[in-house]
Amino acid sequence: MPVEVANESEIAVDEAELAGICRFVLAEMGVNPMAELSVLCVDPDYMSTLHERWMGEKGPTDVLAFPMDELDTSRPDDPEPGPALLGDVVLCPSVAVRQARAAGHTMDEELVLLATHGVLHILGYDHMEPGEEKEMFGLQAKLLDSWRSAPRRPVTGEPADREPRTR
Repeated sequence: MPVEVANESEIAVDEAELAGICRFVLAEMGVNPMAELSVLCVDPDYMSTLHERWMGEKGPTDVLAFPMDELDTSRPDDPEPGPALLGDVVLCPSVAVRQARAAGHTMDEELVLLATHGVLHILGYDHMEPGEEKEMFGLQAKLLDSWRSAPRRPVTGEPADREPRTR
């Protein structure tokens, strides 16, 4: 599942981990493996611009999702599914740093949570109503628990017999 991550922010992020969590969520959700996703990390000024333009709210936010194709990417058995462009998940590492401190975990953990949240929005989940919120956040927690307990595969280009990198 192609996931492209571009970091245009001033803060270093683990691009491989962001791509990994996105691929994991898409696979767990049964999305067609030909579907493509883009993840963009931006600075607070650019995120503020997007937030105001698309949501009508001032200031930077943590994550925005911009779905593209309205294709049914959940049916890998479809005879001609074709490549689907799922859309863009936009993250703001500066906001993630603040939220991570408040939550008592690392920025990388916060970005993994936000990327999961963004992918669920791309797939049509929302949390505007209490029932939707319960469903989306329950699914998000389940996916994050599965991600944390899943064995990590080597990063592309690493020999399969090499131990995974630890921090």
